[in-house]
Amino acid sequence: MTPITEARYVKDFVVWIRFSDGVEGQVDLSPELGGEIFKPLRKVEYFKQFKLNADLATLTWPNGADFAPEFLYDLVRGKAKRVA
Repeated sequence: MTPITEARYVKDFVVWIRFSDGVEGQVDLSPELGGEIFKPLRKVEYFKQFKLNADLATLTWPNGADFAPEFLYDLVRGKAKRVA
């Protein structure tokens, strides 16, 4: 696992992320917001409330939603397999 070291809100459901190995880039998480836990994140104002959780090395939201850092890493690198 490569931890996230920095993250910034860009626009809509797009976040810029940097990993500890220097890999960085923007990811649009809008296609990933299916399911009950992600329902609140479909509102931009709530989505913007993410925090970088150092213990989990990933982004988390107030309702407990998060994405595995490995998944976000693959998204930034352009090789994630989306689950429908």
